[in-house]
Amino acid sequence: MLKDPYQQYKQNEVATATPGRLMLMLYNAAIKNLKLSKEGVAEKNITKVNTYMCKVQDIVLELMVSLDLTQGEVAQNLFALYGYMHQRLVDANIKKDVDMMNEVDGMLTELRDTWKSALLKG
Repeated sequence: MLKDPYQQYKQNEVATATPGRLMLMLYNAAIKNLKLSKEGVAEKNITKVNTYMCKVQDIVLELMVSLDLTQGEVAQNLFALYGYMHQRLVDANIKKDVDMMNEVDGMLTELRDTWKSALLKG
């Protein structure tokens, strides 16, 4: 059976990415799924909202567990920030609250842009 060429491409992209590039991909995916969740709210499509919010929540949890907390204060602060974001995402999903989604979107976008800038410099 032939695989979907796009899925095959995405699998190869993930398999060959550097750790820094993987982080960037996670941030981008979270931001994309938040956008789709907000569209679901506008469309009053609860299933769409929940589907994409769960994906964002999973990505944020993945970001949390990937931290090495022995690396100091920055890692510990990021862990706390991701924990806060995750709770806001859960609340936003329950309440279908776009303001909460926008708050997390802003944080993820800032982290993504910072990470992207660091990758370009380094």
